[in-house]
Amino acid sequence: MDLDNVAWRKSRRSNETGGCVEVAPVHSHEVIAVRDSYDPGGPKLAFDPSAWASFADRVRKGELNG
Repeated sequence: MDLDNVAWRKSRRSNETGGCVEVAPVHSHEVIAVRDSYDPGGPKLAFDPSAWASFADRVRKGELNG
């Protein structure tokens, strides 16, 4: 799956103190891709829609802080 040429957008939750995440829906593969905006050529993650929803919910609840 080529994630270099998708339409990346900065998350609304990104901030100036190091939390800069970009996301991109990849409709042809039915996944949500995620990358670090400070390292766009670095690793990228791909979630299926249910895994993305679960991950985003845990982030909103602060369960992954630390």
